Amino acid sequence: MATAAARHILVEDEQVCKDLKAQIESGETTFEDAAASYSQCPSGNDGGDLGTFGQGQMVPEFDKVVFSDKVGVVHGPVKTQFGYHLLEVTSRED
Repeated sequence: MATAAARHILVEDEQVCKDLKAQIESGETTFEDAAASYSQCPSGNDGGDLGTFGQGQMVPEFDKVVFSDKVGVVHGPVKTQFGYHLLEVTSRED
């Protein structure tokens, strides 16, 4: 079974998500700092780190990105029932 490690930032608003992505990509802030300041998930305290998990353990929209998109790139906004996420896959093993 495929496994991956990822981190994320969860916010309620799509525009906030886009703004944070732009700030991270420009170097204005780091993923970890943005997660600590803005994420509504408890993982924000750990820089958004979700640890390692298997395919099918997260919501489908999340899984699709984590198990098919590039590693080491900030993806998003990804909309789920929880809100809008920025995702970064930190490692993946198929």
